[in-house]
Amino acid sequence: MLHELALPPHAPRLAVGAVNRFNDAVDMSLDARIYVAGHRGLVGSAIWRELERQGFRRLIGKTRAELDLLDAAAVQRFYEVEKPDYVVLAAAKVGGIHANDTQPAEFLYENLQVQSHVIHGAYLAGVKKLLFLGSSCIYPKLAPQPLKEESLLTGPLEPTNQWYAIAKIAGLKMCQAYRRQYGCHFISAMPTNLYGPNDNYDLQTSHVLPAMIRKFHEAKQAGAATVTCWGSGAPWREFLYADDLARACVFLLQHYDQEEFLNVGSGTEISIKDLAELIRRMVGFTGRVVWDVSQPDGTPRKFLDSSRLFALGWKPQIDLETGIRQAYQAFLKR
Repeated sequence: MLHELALPPHAPRLAVGAVNRFNDAVDMSLDARIYVAGHRGLVGSAIWRELERQGFRRLIGKTRAELDLLDAAAVQRFYEVEKPDYVVLAAAKVGGIHANDTQPAEFLYENLQVQSHVIHGAYLAGVKKLLFLGSSCIYPKLAPQPLKEESLLTGPLEPTNQWYAIAKIAGLKMCQAYRRQYGCHFISAMPTNLYGPNDNYDLQTSHVLPAMIRKFHEAKQAGAATVTCWGSGAPWREFLYADDLARACVFLLQHYDQEEFLNVGSGTEISIKDLAELIRRMVGFTGRVVWDVSQPDGTPRKFLDSSRLFALGWKPQIDLETGIRQAYQAFLKR
């Protein structure tokens, strides 16, 4: 059941709260050079597809072998050579509950380093506008639902993914700080749980929805009688198809330029148990679902209030059932 709902080093320093109109942050020419950090991942590839669909012709993408975002000097050289006008920071170390809980140092260190290098480099290079993508896990574990932007930093985080959350909070605060001190047109968006083409299906590091797609598919192929899912199935989650997020990102680059970050959600939520049943049916697995209650559930409910973004004129286009069907077809083509 679904529930609805940057400037070069010699540039002048500005006083806190000052606004620097040193460039036009809204008028995105189709000839603009746009760097999508993480362009091969779930989010980055969707943003790349959407930019191409809208006619942008000078997109910049670098693999990790071509540009290691953990290397500050390499990032600086990249900005000097490529000179992007716009940057979308979709690169991050991501994973599900197990990965976050067992690799806390990596999740904290790598995400802090990547976003610091890309954001500071954009400031030094005088980038016209940067969009930083965070995560809904930035909110306190027991914050009032649906989650509003003002709930940030009002309570303790979910312990299993607090390291990733702290890094993402630092990233959005860094964008706000660079706006205040240097007048940079840096904005942030906080997406809900995402899925779609180019998702991660590794059962040790993936999120719940792609993990279920793989589990049910492999069980169907093997003729298994049961599929075991983590937890009780009781938590509720919101899911957004990656291409919908991509449309929101391009929309924000073109129409939003404020310090406050914005939630990006679908406006619907579903219990994990109902999600499992939906995926089981879509994949065609006829066996039984077993719930391993010895494994953690995570946050009881995580539903974003995206009313601020909706009020600007953006709305998602792909419902959950359609999205899962498309995601499964993409999984089969891997």
